[in-house]
Amino acid sequence: MHKESDLVVLLTDRTAKQPGSTNRVRLHRGDVGTVAYVYESGTLFEVEFVNAAGETVAVETLSEGEIRAVDLRAAMLRVTDLAA
Repeated sequence: MHKESDLVVLLTDRTAKQPGSTNRVRLHRGDVGTVAYVYESGTLFEVEFVNAAGETVAVETLSEGEIRAVDLRAAMLRVTDLAA
């Protein structure tokens, strides 16, 4: 079970709406986000995805099956061009 502030990995590619905008951003399998909120059911999570400058690029409601925990010692971070 994920807790607020946990780092999680997105398991599938998806398109997300940028907060405060009508623009869409492409999130990719392997992108890392932070659990911002755990819904009462414990099976849905608000996950925030940020760019390298720490600016929020997407906030998505995701199920347990769409994310997994990050093992920091076994993870390699990568850069994804948001314009792609």
